[in-house]
Amino acid sequence: MILRRPTLRDLTAALSSTTFKTCIRPLHYNIPIRPVPKAIPFIPDHIAFLTAIGRGLSAHAAKIPSWDALFTLTSRQLKELGIEPARSRKYLLRWRERYCNGDFGIGGDCKYVKDGVAELKLVEAPVAPNPYTGKMSPRSATATATHDPGTRKVVVNVPAGAEDPVEPLEGIEGVKGVVVKRGNTIKGSYVKLVKGSQGLRARIQLREGIWELKRGQRVDGGERRKKEVRAKRRAAENKAKAR
Repeated sequence: MILRRPTLRDLTAALSSTTFKTCIRPLHYNIPIRPVPKAIPFIPDHIAFLTAIGRGLSAHAAKIPSWDALFTLTSRQLKELGIEPARSRKYLLRWRERYCNGDFGIGGDCKYVKDGVAELKLVEAPVAPNPYTGKMSPRSATATATHDPGTRKVVVNVPAGAEDPVEPLEGIEGVKGVVVKRGNTIKGSYVKLVKGSQGLRARIQLREGIWELKRGQRVDGGERRKKEVRAKRRAAENKAKAR
């Protein structure tokens, strides 16, 4: 039996008799939608969510009917609702995924929020000993000018008007994104000190763009046009020097 190489006519006939399945490019449309997460005290509804993430998305709040719709609408459906441009939809979907993963911005871990305001207070909590050695670290066991031995300064969320936190101080966790400066002052982004509290009390209030992820600044036309823009600039400078 003599074997021969297939000709172009043979290949064409084979291709015409073969059935191919059409590949779908946007595979993310076939991925099941994640369960709708629960609202948190700092973000009680979809309007607050759009306000917090910024970039002007709060202007589209009337186009999204509910909290469930916010987390179930696809990118194509958001486009049909008139949420433009495309980068705004991508940003919304990005923040939606972050929220489902529990990646909140400042104030997202506060349990006691009234009218969009979370009250903070600086307290002195006992330091838990090391679970392996049963002893405290030398730094915690030593008294300083800002705290007593065996204690630590921590900023906690308290109910409006309350003087002390609801949870026991042993093992209490501080508010994320808020730190203590100079041992007696609350500091953090979008944190406003209460007058007359000497830095021991503060508030975080829901506002436009409090969770916004800032866009990077385009320098010299961006990565694609940087070389071209700089080359033209050098040529113009050399031409000006030659005159």
